[in-house]
Amino acid sequence: MSRIGKRAVTVPAGVTANIADGQLSVKGPKGTLSLSLRDEISYTLDDGGISVQPANDSKQARAFWGMQRTLVQNLVTGVTDGFTKKLLITGVGYRAAAQGRNLKLQLGYSHDVNIDVPTDLEVKTPDNTTIEISGADKQKVGQLAAEIRRWRKPEPYKGKGIKYAGEFIFRKEGKKK
Repeated sequence: MSRIGKRAVTVPAGVTANIADGQLSVKGPKGTLSLSLRDEISYTLDDGGISVQPANDSKQARAFWGMQRTLVQNLVTGVTDGFTKKLLITGVGYRAAAQGRNLKLQLGYSHDVNIDVPTDLEVKTPDNTTIEISGADKQKVGQLAAEIRRWRKPEPYKGKGIKYAGEFIFRKEGKKK
């Protein structure tokens, strides 16, 4: 039994959910998100929420149960509150600047790194060493954050690079004489 899957996803006021043609679409103040439904799982819209149950007793249905419930929860949370990832840049001369739908990074290369921001995401730079990515779709927010981080991962000796806020970088001791 999935402990996560047993609980129904509550749909707050101002959010509408609809199941049609194998798609669950959720509409709220931050936009509309949809999820393609699995055949192994049965989804029901109740008066106060969405419940997710395995359609049969197979091992695969039980395996998808908790994950599908979490994906439904992410849709509801995304259209109400949205998701945010914060990246921190550490290093001398490393900086970031948001310019419209473009993010300009200076990361010690001989050239600037320009990253195009998708239309449904928003990127802010409160200062030149902090990047805040926000949007309704959790997967897209995390994917953009991972692509930005991939340009200069934090190294273990000085900790220089791009890291997530709250991420612990294991530090190594340098050479000894």
